Amino acid sequence: MWTQFKFDVSTRGRGTYDITREVEHGVGESGVQTGLMHLFIHHTSASLILCENADPAVRSDLESFMSRTAPDGDPMFRHDQEGTDDMPAHVRSILTESSLTIPITNARLGLGIWQGIYVYEHRHAPYQRSVTVTIQGEG
Repeated sequence: MWTQFKFDVSTRGRGTYDITREVEHGVGESGVQTGLMHLFIHHTSASLILCENADPAVRSDLESFMSRTAPDGDPMFRHDQEGTDDMPAHVRSILTESSLTIPITNARLGLGIWQGIYVYEHRHAPYQRSVTVTIQGEG
């Protein structure tokens, strides 16, 4: 059996947005007991991350790393049609993930105790981000 659904995440600008509960709810509704859950984000300036969910400093430190790795306004970037965060957002997206696959065990996501699923917005402005969830497995 399989099912698929799509949902939107409203971001308030650069940062991480926890979507774990929404995805877990979809897994529970699917009736799948054992299988795989696949997430895909439909954007090139936002991404998906599997990250520590207990200490928000981890995500803050990740942002510090990304700011140093792909700084806004860096003169090496020519693609800046939508502002100084345009090309850095694309670099950040490529360095992270546009999709994630997580096992389903006993009708639950097989996440580790400190793992959460996040949309990582790489732009400063607010956006609507679309995520597709595909769930496959046995009931």
